[in-house]
Amino acid sequence: MVSRLKLQLGDITAMDTEAVVNSTDETLAAGGPVHVAIHRAAGPGLEAECQGVGDCPPGEARLTGGHNLASPYVIHTVAPTWQDGGGAETEILASCYVSALTLAKAHGIRSVAFPSIGSGIQPQIPLEVAAPVAVKAILGFLDANELPAQVFMVCFNAQTYQAHQKALKEALP
Repeated sequence: MVSRLKLQLGDITAMDTEAVVNSTDETLAAGGPVHVAIHRAAGPGLEAECQGVGDCPPGEARLTGGHNLASPYVIHTVAPTWQDGGGAETEILASCYVSALTLAKAHGIRSVAFPSIGSGIQPQIPLEVAAPVAVKAILGFLDANELPAQVFMVCFNAQTYQAHQKALKEALP
């Protein structure tokens, strides 16, 4: 399972995977830097398709086409609003990853690229919380499922990469 999860420093919009994950708001119309980058790279067709999808509650996921992206699919998910880290916030964040992976599996998607969901805009989930939640949720899913065959955690900067690298090392037996 660990060999199926790869950490990578880079631009998620340049990933050559079957799906990229977009961290967005409940309407699929707005979000932070990842959302803006994905929509910019995908072109106006993605925004138009998102308008017809409907709302997506925090922790759930929705699928659209990739339009002008190298990836044929975009999986949209909504992070919880971070307040104090109590209880349900980390469960909802884990659900973002599991819901996206479940949707990928249901559509036979073999490779998925994730950003660090919910850790990029205010109120942001602290990286020391977000990274372990992401790694544990992904590894748990991969341990129990054959698809997707490959998952990439695409980190946009060194700080995010290091946080996920640390979380991955701590998750290993």
